[in-house]
Amino acid sequence: MLAYLIRRLTAVIVMLMVVTLVTFGIFFLIPKMTGSDPAAMFVGKQADPAAIEGIRQKLGLDEPILVQFWHFVVGVVAGRDYSSGGETIHCAAPCFGYSFRTEQDVWPMLKDAFPVTLSMIIGAVVLWLLAGVSTGVISALKRGTVVDRTAMITALAGVSLPIYFTGMLALLVFRTQLDWTNAEYVPIGESFGGWFGGLILPWVTLAFLYAAMYARLTRATLLEVLGEDYIRTARAKGLREPVVLGKHAMRSTMTPILTILGMDLGALVGGAILTESTFSLHGLGYLAIKSIGDRDLPIIIGVTLITAAAVVIANLVVDLLYAVIDPRVRLA
Repeated sequence: MLAYLIRRLTAVIVMLMVVTLVTFGIFFLIPKMTGSDPAAMFVGKQADPAAIEGIRQKLGLDEPILVQFWHFVVGVVAGRDYSSGGETIHCAAPCFGYSFRTEQDVWPMLKDAFPVTLSMIIGAVVLWLLAGVSTGVISALKRGTVVDRTAMITALAGVSLPIYFTGMLALLVFRTQLDWTNAEYVPIGESFGGWFGGLILPWVTLAFLYAAMYARLTRATLLEVLGEDYIRTARAKGLREPVVLGKHAMRSTMTPILTILGMDLGALVGGAILTESTFSLHGLGYLAIKSIGDRDLPIIIGVTLITAAAVVIANLVVDLLYAVIDPRVRLA
């Protein structure tokens, strides 16, 4: 198990370095190739050449791209100093640079937005796993009955309806007309009730979409597993049906569910843009879409790297869970 963990951690580190290099190259090398100067984007449209050159030297944009990348990586790990003439500004680790528009340190902006996105994801994941997996199991066990058809029709509706439609409908009914939930996000440290009340609608709306997909996946996988020889052997040995289902069938069914869960968790960190926009949540998705409109490269890079790290870490956790569920994976 230790060797398996070391191999996976090494792969995670290598993957993060590759993603960082590619991301940095996309945002700083390609603009130069297309004639767009990041220094000019920082200064603005009305800047004179002397001001642009000063920013280029301050940010180190006049250096080779690999040197810039090295300084960026060191800044993320240990902090970085920006020097302009006689003035030196220290950016504490992890340093993602300064916003082109507000000249604020990017990391505090990411740190303020991340808890909003994380709170939304955790609550939604709990809801969609409980609802989706349990619905899929019931549908598989009640195959062909009214319960099965009703559950699959509901799942089809959940997959088909866009998030902004169900979100706006939920806002209209539960917030505008019934006034059951908060109108804005409240940090959990200030008020647990306010935090819960502000996130319950985003949780349910997001969970409705994903629970539908997980229900269909669970049903299809469990029906296939229940037809395997080892399930028939377990029943022939006289094992009770709950034991056959819980100890044998569900163990194999959870493998594809964990695979999809790892990808969904990572993608939602920076990809829950529609949900955050619908419910006015200022998380990473909202910050990313605003920064893209402002062409604020340091913030876009920060959100991209946080999202990439979340995807890699989520898949690392999934790999470790694989090893727990199926010991044969440790030998891979």
